[in-house]
Amino acid sequence: MELVIRLFVVLHLLGMAAILGGWIAARAGSTSFAPLVWGARAQVVTGLLLVGLNEMNDESLIHAKVAVKLLVAIAVAACAEIAAARARKGEPKPALVDAAAGLTVLNVLVAVLWH
Repeated sequence: MELVIRLFVVLHLLGMAAILGGWIAARAGSTSFAPLVWGARAQVVTGLLLVGLNEMNDESLIHAKVAVKLLVAIAVAACAEIAAARARKGEPKPALVDAAAGLTVLNVLVAVLWH
């Protein structure tokens, strides 16, 4: 079970990297929001799976922390999806891309600093 959990942690971190990489690409002028959107989706899905796997493994979780991280991850996904949809319509919203990146960093801070 420990190996499966570690593999999902890797996928979770790759989702974060895709969000931040997508943000960098968008700020550099890219019109493709695919890394940002798929990274945000991956973060939500892998985060939920990690909670379930850790619960099954009888790990101690701080449920308030999990709830805060889930809400922030959903906000990141919403910003990414809306930004991508508006970009497809020719109405780019760089503030939403910046918000997705900032909220991602906030989620990292919550993960690391909340004990």
